[in-house]
Amino acid sequence: MGKKQKNQVKEITPRSEDFAKWYTDVISKTELCDYSPVKGFMVIRPYGYAIWENIQKAYDKRFKDTGHKNMYFPLLIPESLLKKEAEHVEGFAPEVAWVTKGGDKELTEPLCVRPTSETIICSMYSKWLHTYRQLPFLYNQWCSVVRWEKTTRPFLRTSEFLWQEGHTLHETAEEAQAETMQMLGIYREIAEDYMAIPMVVGQKSEKEKFAGASATYTMEALMHDGQALQSGTSHNLGQHFTEAFDITYLDRNNEQTHPYHTSWGISTRLIGGIIMVHGDDNGLVLPPMIAPTQVVILPVAQHKEGVLDKAYELKAQLEQAFRVELDDSDNSPGWKFNQWEMKGVPIRLEIGPRDIENGQCVLARRDTGEKVFVPLEELNRAVSELLKSIQQNMYDQALAMREAKTSEARDMEEFKQNLADNPGFIKAMWCGSRDCEDRVKEETGASIRCIPFEEEQEVIGEGTCVCCGKPAHQMAYFARAY
Repeated sequence: MGKKQKNQVKEITPRSEDFAKWYTDVISKTELCDYSPVKGFMVIRPYGYAIWENIQKAYDKRFKDTGHKNMYFPLLIPESLLKKEAEHVEGFAPEVAWVTKGGDKELTEPLCVRPTSETIICSMYSKWLHTYRQLPFLYNQWCSVVRWEKTTRPFLRTSEFLWQEGHTLHETAEEAQAETMQMLGIYREIAEDYMAIPMVVGQKSEKEKFAGASATYTMEALMHDGQALQSGTSHNLGQHFTEAFDITYLDRNNEQTHPYHTSWGISTRLIGGIIMVHGDDNGLVLPPMIAPTQVVILPVAQHKEGVLDKAYELKAQLEQAFRVELDDSDNSPGWKFNQWEMKGVPIRLEIGPRDIENGQCVLARRDTGEKVFVPLEELNRAVSELLKSIQQNMYDQALAMREAKTSEARDMEEFKQNLADNPGFIKAMWCGSRDCEDRVKEETGASIRCIPFEEEQEVIGEGTCVCCGKPAHQMAYFARAY
């Protein structure tokens, strides 16, 4: 029985051999999620949901710290509302799921299962807003949305996923733009500080922006296979939706006017990003800030007198400050080591008879595999310092990986060669033409992930477009993407 369990634990396809299979193996073996009876929909299991809860908690706190309040809006949206903003409905139409019957009766109007909530939220804002004294509206909801995807992969792209969507209204265009950028900054802050994923931030091209937005801003992460992952977006919607939904208020000059609108969202695809940025051939490697279990205690020779008692004593001590689990199962120590390594727990604490005799324990790091002996009287301090070290090291390693997979290209020949030799981000000048953007995508499969902000702009190839060779004034990050 023990041998069979050990083989199951090690049954992960090497990352370098087949990245997609490796990813599927990891989420399956670590029980993050499972496939549901409905194709394209996933069941998030407790370990996966615990990661999401920690991500959610971190973001929710920052939202509330900046004055936002949570609300909840209906799952079903009348077709007439969806059609009020033409560009928006056109952008989502292929992905919309429809409800046409209630019980055994045909509905008088089809209802769509929300692919996003701009329309239903705007319809309510038009009822609630009357005067400038009510502004800004700073609201957010945590919910799920449904987008009927043709191709799905757990966490990265599923027909239903969990997310948050903030929707705010402001008196001026300047306030709306400040809100848009503030939320992008919060997204980046938590992604980098909690998930240890370095982000490239910037503006989406007109082609890639959100349907109905004046401008879309994004944070983009690079996965270990060299593909980009759009990890969070913040949209300045201008007055597009507030005009379409007749949201007006009495302004400071006693005149009826339309407010300015923003929306912003992150989703459970962040879990996919954590897996693909940090995972290795042994499974998950979880950043301490969002790991469901930060320390797992493994008693060695637990059948011997005093070992389990000491292990439980240490658990009671540590769980005052950390997320701790104790594995006192009958599985062999080797199986336990492999199992918890695969689950990505940042620190493994080993305690056995000899350790107890010497007043010490062993702490093993998941990120590097390094082991250290720690006196028990210094345990809390040592764990705290080690978790901080692991968190920082994981960010540094992810940043080094991204930098190693980022190149520059001056023409299409160099662009294609870079993609073949070292898949990842390619920084290149772009003239702003949709034709050039389309040609790059058609010939290479790479799209513009973002146009970095002015302070990050640089001139590559003396300011000439990577595609057409004409003068170009902005640098863009290109990549193939999930």
